[in-house]
Order: sequence, then C-alpha cells, then structure tokens
Amino acid sequence: MLLFLRLLFIAIFTAMLWVTSWASVGQPLGEFIAGPVIRDRWVVATLFDAYFAFIAFFVWVAWKETTLALRVLWFIAIILWGNLAMSLYLLVELFRISRLDELDQVFTRRNPPRLALPVGLALVGVAIYTLGFWSLLK
Repeated sequence: MLLFLRLLFIAIFTAMLWVTSWASVGQPLGEFIAGPVIRDRWVVATLFDAYFAFIAFFVWVAWKETTLALRVLWFIAIILWGNLAMSLYLLVELFRISRLDELDQVFTRRNPPRLALPVGLALVGVAIYTLGFWSLLK
C-alpha cells in the first residue's frame, strides 16, 4: 500500500507537470484568462471546484504545519500550483516514513518547520504568474 501511494502521487505529479507544460507551450496562461473561454460557465464551475478542493487540502496542511509563515507559503504554493504542490507535499510526507504501519504519521504528525520547499514553490509560482500576466500588458 505504501508503494502504491508513492507511485500514485508520483504519477499525479508527473501527469500534472506534463499537462501544465504542454498547456503552457500551446497557450500562455494570460491568454487563457483574458480570452473568451473564461466566460464559459463550465470553465468557471470547474475552476471553483478545483480551488475549493485546494482550499480543503490546505486546511489539513495548515494543521500539520506549525508556523504561520509555513502556512502562508503552503497556501500560496497550493493556490498557484494546485495538484502539483499537493502531490509534492504528499510525496514528501510518504517518503518520510519507511513502513505502512507508520502511515498514520502522514496524516496525524505535525511537522517541524521546513522552509525550503514552500519558499521555492511560492517564489517560482509568483514569478511564473507575474510573467504570464506581464505579457497581457504589452
């Protein structure tokens, strides 16, 4: 089961990395948001659905992380990166344990402060979105 969970979140991370890269090469994010597709009700409904799921996942992350700074950074990372950040968070948690009988620690252990990953994700995410929107202003 532990191997299955690790492989599942590696697959999610890989698939999201591929599809996000593919979409970015084909159409910059700024064009998507400014284009007529954002006026489509089902696109809006799907975005609401996704972001509410991101927020629900974040509530658990906020409980696990013990400092306000980490909570804010993980919120930014999850909102900007979505399932990429969420799967990466779970992969880190799943690789901290070595046996299936430690799985409860993934869900119940509070984490000591570790800034590197959420800082990196937040900074790169903000930079990418800024560049995407910067292209709209030209």
